[in-house]
Amino acid sequence: MPNPITRPLLRWAEGLRFPRLALFTAGLFVADLLIPDFIPFVDEILLGLGTLLLANLKQRANGDR
Repeated sequence: MPNPITRPLLRWAEGLRFPRLALFTAGLFVADLLIPDFIPFVDEILLGLGTLLLANLKQRANGDR
């Protein structure tokens, strides 16, 4: 069952292209390292964003986009 808190953010991030998605993911990761647990469920959000990032890279390598 999808988490109702993280699902809207991940749905929004699905529309981002590679450079912005990578910057958003990296920025959120660095912010989480500097200030631990400043956003609830940030670990789940980062896992979802990492999955989207890898899927986006795979599509670019295959030439789907």
